[in-house]
Amino acid sequence: MSSRNSHANKAAARERLRAERERQEKKAKARRQIVVGVSIVAVLAIAGGVGYGVMQMNKPSAWEDAKSAKVVAPANTSGTNGTTVTIGKSTAKKTLQAYEDPRCPVCAQFEQTVGSTVEKDVDAGKYKIQYIGATFLDGNGGDGSKNGLSALGAALNVSSDAFLKYKSAMYSTTWHPDETDDKFGDDAYLIKIAQTVPALKDNAAFQKAVKDGTYDAWAMKMSAKFDSSGVTGTPTLKMDGKALTAANGSAPMTVADYTTAITAALKG
Repeated sequence: MSSRNSHANKAAARERLRAERERQEKKAKARRQIVVGVSIVAVLAIAGGVGYGVMQMNKPSAWEDAKSAKVVAPANTSGTNGTTVTIGKSTAKKTLQAYEDPRCPVCAQFEQTVGSTVEKDVDAGKYKIQYIGATFLDGNGGDGSKNGLSALGAALNVSSDAFLKYKSAMYSTTWHPDETDDKFGDDAYLIKIAQTVPALKDNAAFQKAVKDGTYDAWAMKMSAKFDSSGVTGTPTLKMDGKALTAANGSAPMTVADYTTAITAALKG
């Protein structure tokens, strides 16, 4: 091989190596650009997702909105925003105030054991009963107290008797859920309970009010009334500003204890 051919071959080889290096560098640069681009998109997507999540977290819930919404007060109510719910004969001289939370298990126990006695006394005109609804148990998670209270407003709009019968059904052993179970947060469940109350069975107006949340704002005003009452637990029973209690200082949970307490309160 001549020195000229050897030199030409070496030059050609160097040219091929240079061209290959340039090609590899271009490929590497393109890969880097793709990686950077994808990373930027990912970061933007994450940032956007976080931003959306923060916006959703800061967005007021429907119940928060209900606090400032226009109140539709149920029929058979009185007072500011219709939050005075008093049931009984006008001739009854005294009024028993009952503070209850729909999700409260002890309220359910009271209704199951003493509720019929209270209803008989009210029907007989011994005293009137004023209901003050609470929603503080939703603080443990869920909306069942608020939603249940709103549904009670829908029942009250039908009649006072429908309200009492519906409240009794909600607190019954058949329908009242465990305190940690938010079943009352489900409109369908509340409507199912109402099917056991004659005045509410297949009542389209009642069902629409529950589904539409017609009395949500009213429920929030009622809840605020409870919060400002100074009462810290449910059930709480008061007459003439004094709590009705059993010998142990708690709400009377038997017919005997209740009869003793209410008899003393009526005399006082």
